[in-house]
This record gives sequence, structure tokens and C-alpha cells, in this order.
Amino acid sequence: MALVFLKKQGWEPIGVSLKLPVWQSPKNLLRENVCCTRKSLKIAKKVCQKLKVKHCIFDVRSDFKKEVIDYFVSELKNNRTPNPCIICNRYLKFKKLFEFGKKVGTSYVATGHYSRIATEIKNKKSKIKNTNKKSKNYYLLGGKDKKKDQSYALCFLPQKWLKHIIFPLGDYTKREIYQIAKDEGFDFLLEKKQSQDFCFVAGKSLPAFIKEKIGEKPGEIVDTKGKVLGKHKGLSFYTIGQRKGINLSGGPWFVKEFNIPKNRLVVTKKVKELFEKEIFLSPFHFISGKSPKKKVKVMAKIRYQQPLAKAMLYPPKDDKLKLVFEKTQRAITSGQFAVMYQKEICLGGGRIV
Repeated sequence: MALVFLKKQGWEPIGVSLKLPVWQSPKNLLRENVCCTRKSLKIAKKVCQKLKVKHCIFDVRSDFKKEVIDYFVSELKNNRTPNPCIICNRYLKFKKLFEFGKKVGTSYVATGHYSRIATEIKNKKSKIKNTNKKSKNYYLLGGKDKKKDQSYALCFLPQKWLKHIIFPLGDYTKREIYQIAKDEGFDFLLEKKQSQDFCFVAGKSLPAFIKEKIGEKPGEIVDTKGKVLGKHKGLSFYTIGQRKGINLSGGPWFVKEFNIPKNRLVVTKKVKELFEKEIFLSPFHFISGKSPKKKVKVMAKIRYQQPLAKAMLYPPKDDKLKLVFEKTQRAITSGQFAVMYQKEICLGGGRIV
């Protein structure tokens, strides 16, 4: 649908499918990468033919392994919960699309993300103003569809890229896009099931992937007082707040924290023990290119599907950002990303350490 809108707006687009790898293992339930199965590539080609647009396939498998998969494995090895989408958008997807654009003589990239880009904010209450008269600031905004807003996953995009990015779907809801697809004769797209898996390995296959890449490192499961309750197969197999897969009787039990020096998994029955207010972020990124010089009130969230919550953001110190929420947040997880907003503007984000 992004392609349909671009054509109607007078652009002369080229369709590009990125060829991504998949974990080659009989234990992987994904036989192909969900983003670029043979079926997906055929659909992309069919859409381009229908709209009289050239379709190209750009093989980025080696770069994907280096930038996304190696990061993914490294985070798991260090007992952090990775967020491959944020890393992929910044260091693989958009980077390679701009690289392809350069080859064919264009500096613009358009995708189907539900987000928006603006050069000025109409909301008078917004504290963020463009004071640089010589060069425009570009702002990343959430999409019209709040349930599908994808600005969270784009929080590491640099300012220099925003002026060359187009999000044609940002002013529409997903329901509206589906209706337009139907009206434009693209009914066959509506039958395509959307995958929630990490595109490289199926969610149900993740334990097997971790076992192959990292291995099992058994240790004790203890409660918050240190009482041994059972055995775990390796801290890399768990994430903070996790309830399923702990395999203890008398539950429900939740993963509270990792005791890395003793290789212990600490669990609790008390949900309130999963809540905290203060977090530190490193590395971090501000889309404007400038860090705050004094503390500032923001809205923030620590995972994609979470509602925004009030927080205070402090200036960087020792290459870390401090973010303090007004109300405690459940299961703050190292490796995941906190993303900050003011009104509808995505300011940027950082990895939780």
C-alpha cells in the first residue's frame, strides 16, 4: 500500500525486497525467513508488476548475520534480553536500503511503517521547537493508529536519515489500509498471515537455538531468601518477569533477577517484587542529535506494546542516561529498550542496563 500511495503522489518508485538469512537447523520451525519467503518474494513481484514498478532483490544475508544475529547471540550470552527490531532498523534495514538507493540514483527510502515524519509541530503546547533557522530539524512521530504505532522500533534512526525517509501509511489506521487494499484490488494481500516470530528463528524454536549457540549452563533456582527450589538449564533461557517454563510446583513463580556470579535464577511469587522505578540506559540515542542539558519530563515505555508512562529524564553521566518513572514499572529487563516521547514526538531511546 505504501507503493500504491507513492505512485499516486507522483513518485517513480523501485520495489526492493531484502534477502535475509534463516537459522539452518532441522529444529527451526521456520523453513524460510518470514520477511522473505519464496511466497513473500513472489507477492512483492506480483504487486510491482501490477503497478508497473521494477522489482529488485537485494541479498543482505551476510550483513544481517553480522549486525543482527551476532548481536542477538551476544546479548543472550550476557544474560540480557535482546531487541533485534530496533538494531535491525538502524544497522541493517534502512542502512542497506539507502545503500541500494545510492546504486540506483535515489536518496529516498519509503517503507510501510506506521509512523510519521514532520519538520514542524503544530501543537502549540509542545516544548520542542525548531530554533535552527538554517537547517530544518526533522521529527519522528507516532502513527495515527496508536495500536500499530511503530516509532518505538525506529527510535535509533539518525536525524540525517529522516529527511530522506517517507512513511506513506503514517496518517492511516491499519483498518483503513486494509480497506484501501481491498478497494485497490489487492485482496490477496489480506490473506497473508503476519508472523510475530523473530524473522531468523521461530519463537518455539528459540530454546533449541540458544542451546546450539550458547549451550546449557545448569544452576540453582532460588527464592528471594536464597532457598533452593530446583534447577535451571542456563540463565540465557529466561527473561525477567517470565512465568511459563520455570517448571516449579506451588506457583505461579516469576523470574525476578539473575545472580550471575553464582549462576542462580531468582524467582518470586510476589508480583509486586517485579516492579521498579529507576533505570539506566546505555547506549542511548536522541533523534535530534542532542542530549538534554537538564532534567526533563517525558513519557516513556520499556517495551513495544506497553502504554506510555510519565518519567523524568536526566542528562547523561558517564555515558549513561537515568530515567525515573513516576510510577513503578513491571519487569524492567536488561537488554530491552526504553523509548522516550514528548507529546507525539519520539525523542529517542536507549538499551536498559
